[in-house]
Amino acid sequence: MNSSSNIYQHSQSSIGYVGCITLLILFCSLTAYGQSDLSAKNTAKTNQQLSEIQRRINQQKQTLSNTTVKITDLEQQLKTDDLAIGQVAKKLQATKQGLLAVRKKISQLANEQQQLESAKKQQEQILAKQLRAAYSAGHHDYLKLMLNQQKPSSVQRTITHYQYLNAARIKEIETFKQTIAKLNDIRTQQQVKAEEFTQLTQEQSQQKQILELSKVKQQQTLKALNKKALTGKQRLNKLEREESSLVALLKKMAAAAKAAENLVGLSKLKRKLNWPVKGRISHSFGSSKQGYLKWKGVFLSAPVGRQVKTIHSGTILFSDWLNGYGLVSVVDHGDGYMSLYGHNQALLKSVGDRVEAGEPIALVGQSGGQADSGLYFEIRHAGKAVNPKLWCR
Repeated sequence: MNSSSNIYQHSQSSIGYVGCITLLILFCSLTAYGQSDLSAKNTAKTNQQLSEIQRRINQQKQTLSNTTVKITDLEQQLKTDDLAIGQVAKKLQATKQGLLAVRKKISQLANEQQQLESAKKQQEQILAKQLRAAYSAGHHDYLKLMLNQQKPSSVQRTITHYQYLNAARIKEIETFKQTIAKLNDIRTQQQVKAEEFTQLTQEQSQQKQILELSKVKQQQTLKALNKKALTGKQRLNKLEREESSLVALLKKMAAAAKAAENLVGLSKLKRKLNWPVKGRISHSFGSSKQGYLKWKGVFLSAPVGRQVKTIHSGTILFSDWLNGYGLVSVVDHGDGYMSLYGHNQALLKSVGDRVEAGEPIALVGQSGGQADSGLYFEIRHAGKAVNPKLWCR
């Protein structure tokens, strides 16, 4: 009995021990399973979050790419708008000059007409006086005088006097005829110039309308560009690209300028040159532009259409549109000196043209996306930007 009881108790103890072990194993298994399941869930959640972040990054990249493409398209459209305005403004400037020339010619013709009318009146008076004198002399018959043999000496004197008066009358009549012919020619020229003036006036009116429409289109493009707001870094990158393009262009221009002759540079002209346009300096040389970038020139605020004049004699090296600077003219002054004029409304000179100091080469504008009208002006020596204030007074 005791033996059986001990065996039973031992059996019960063994079963209890095994059960405990089994329960422990089962608990550990369940715990491990729970942890494994939790880890899997966390991993899945993390992967999901990573996927979402990656999707957003790709979406942002695509948005940035689309924005860049749109900005590039808008910049190209801005170039088209600026060039269109430049062409119309240049034609309008030529028309204005034509009108001034025609007005001057009309005024000159009016003065000539007045002088000829006065001369005609005087000649009429002289002819009338001569005719009255001939009448007072008795209307001598020339043939009768020739046949009169009574007083040959008296007849000869009378004939000589008669011939003198007749020659004087003929001369005055010829002068009178020339005056009449000149007057008729003047009147014809006046008619031609009046028609030319009317035509130029009509052209000017049409060109002004086209110019205004082009400006509206330009403003629409600028408005669309401004909507594509750039971050500080994006703007910095944009300005870096524009400045790099300008530097590359000027290097190319410097190479082309080596062949220039009869140009002595600006080294002896410090503080002796006039500014290219009358205006207030709103951005000074060396002041901050964006980030670490500095202004390599000055920005002179001035109204649209004001003439931009070259600071010194030279040769036009560049006359075209440049991204970020609009319509640009670059003048080579020799000895490594160049001057640059940007954001113009119109360019009046072409590459290769020789220009003298103070000669108009462009018109003030706001091309290249510039918000305010004015002129961007640089002076460079050996490719390096120098302070224009050291040269201009």
